[in-house]
Parts: sequence; C-alpha cells; structure tokens
Amino acid sequence: MELTAMKNIGAEMKRKLNAIGINSAEELSALGGKETFFRLKALYPEVCLVHLYTLQGAIDNIDFNMLPQDVKTDLKSFSDSLK
Repeated sequence: MELTAMKNIGAEMKRKLNAIGINSAEELSALGGKETFFRLKALYPEVCLVHLYTLQGAIDNIDFNMLPQDVKTDLKSFSDSLK
C-alpha cells in the first residue's frame, strides 16, 4: 500500500520515509513507529514527538491525536530517551 494512503502520512512525511528506505505501508508497519522515528531522527534531527505520534497513528490506522494516553506516554518516554 502507498504510504500516503495511510492516516497521518502526507507528501512531506512520505519524502522523509523514502529517504530512510521506507517505501510502503507494509515496510513502515514491519519496522514499527519507534524504530522508524529513531532512523528519521538520525537523518532529520528536527523531527519531534508529534512525528512519532504520526507514525504510530499511521501504523494503528488512527488519527495521531486520538492515540490512547498510555500509548502517548510510552512514545514520549521513548522520544525523551533519545535526547
């Protein structure tokens, strides 16, 4: 499936994902939100927590702002650990 067919993934996020070798929804789902974010952060240091929420929301097929609080808390801890 095309990346932009996923929730939360627009042209700019697709471009960044392509730059780290992710070219399909299946590849993104297989890699997972955290590992994808880690790789994005290495190439694009300005990516922030919202990007991680966006990725996880795309994988879970949910708008990023509708992620459950426990998922957001876990993702924030992960993001903070990379600083």
